[in-house]
Amino acid sequence: MDTSPIPIIKAMLPKVPLIGKTAVFHTLGFSEHSKYWDLRTELTINVLRSFINDSPPRPLAQLQRMSIKVPEIKGRIWVSRVTMPRPDEDDVRQALFKAIVGLREDGDEKGGFVEPELGPVEAEWVGYRAGATKGSTELRISEEQKYQEMMKEVESPTTVLYFHGGAYYLMDPATHRPTTKKLAKLTKGRCLSIRYRLAPQNPFPAALLDALVSYLTLLYPPPRSLHTPVSPSHIVFAGDSAGGNLSLVLLQTILELRRQDLKITWNGEERDIPLPAGVATCSPWTDITHSSPSYSTNKKFDYLPSLAEANTSERYPPDSIWPSTPPRKNLYAEDAVLCHPLVSPLAAKSWAGSCPLYIETGQELLTDEARHVACKAARQGVKVVYEEFETMPHCFAMVLETLPASRMFFDGWARFINQATMEPGEIVGGGRIVRPKSLEERRVDLEMLSGRSDEEVLGRMRERVRVLSGEVMDLDPVAKL
Repeated sequence: MDTSPIPIIKAMLPKVPLIGKTAVFHTLGFSEHSKYWDLRTELTINVLRSFINDSPPRPLAQLQRMSIKVPEIKGRIWVSRVTMPRPDEDDVRQALFKAIVGLREDGDEKGGFVEPELGPVEAEWVGYRAGATKGSTELRISEEQKYQEMMKEVESPTTVLYFHGGAYYLMDPATHRPTTKKLAKLTKGRCLSIRYRLAPQNPFPAALLDALVSYLTLLYPPPRSLHTPVSPSHIVFAGDSAGGNLSLVLLQTILELRRQDLKITWNGEERDIPLPAGVATCSPWTDITHSSPSYSTNKKFDYLPSLAEANTSERYPPDSIWPSTPPRKNLYAEDAVLCHPLVSPLAAKSWAGSCPLYIETGQELLTDEARHVACKAARQGVKVVYEEFETMPHCFAMVLETLPASRMFFDGWARFINQATMEPGEIVGGGRIVRPKSLEERRVDLEMLSGRSDEEVLGRMRERVRVLSGEVMDLDPVAKL
């Protein structure tokens, strides 16, 4: 493996003037962020924002390859790679299609997606390797032996079914090992991190099908699986960003299948589709259309691009994976399903009957949509734990690991997961907004958290789809707030 620092040095050299300017302005108090962030935070966010927003466009295939480079496994972590075989029957795939149809609005277009094939799903079991050092390397033993060694250190029944972020077209379980290792350590449990199929090669609902297969495999493992059957009361879906989306739409899928009273034939047996113990998300991306006001109002605190461009196909140079065949505007899904609840869970009509939810966000582009989902679920009787960190960007705790607020977030994330799997009666629904510098917090009424009606939210989403499809011109987003 190439560990040369030269590529990093070459990438950072053009950022030296930005780093110098940021340091001077912050130290002198001229930066608007200096009252909210320390110097290290402002440097990190400004450099990250520059890489994401100011770099020349690259072909999607190149970006994807760069984002899924597998790092060396090193330090206090167990990783056991597994492949979950496809079931003998096609029933799980057909059940997913029934859920998609069942959640359509009257008058919605039929179709709107390519039916994905059912195939094996790769994943990584991740645990905390307490006896190792920071320099410890991966043991040269079989994947089964690594799993067995990992299980010797697992002290809790908690199993986190983890879905990584990356806008559905980037990253991999390997890139998120620091996060899954930390969750395994804090919960004293284990994580199963899923290598779901990436867009644009595999658009909606391929990732969702992989997620459903992975959940059923946990519950009802086929012969020769490393794990024994896991009780749904010990499983929590978790994910960041697009992985938060996938966690929530997997939950919506299960809720819809239960409404339809469907069972799934799975490797020769008819199986129930139970709810997990909980769903725990970090900066979940619940609106693929980018329609919420916070995409404009919070952009000064975030490093993500402030608004999706009207035509995604013009954002990236053509290559082997984009534009798609047949062509579409959005990387992940067809225009016809962008407002579907299994694509954008912000549009979900009902969370009634759900397991407890944990939703965390910064003061970021996605804040308004996180607020609305939390508010709606709470109004419908779901136990919701909501945490918002003022002035913090998207997935801040993964980017700024040394901040006290980041440690506070991970502790809260892990606490919810453990309560859901071991002490569900101890979960107390409610919301808090935290000031990262002082860690002062104030309580918020979840049922008053969103000032927007469902009609307004869905109306903005549909209008945004018309802009993305090129039907209408985009107006100044701030003027529409």
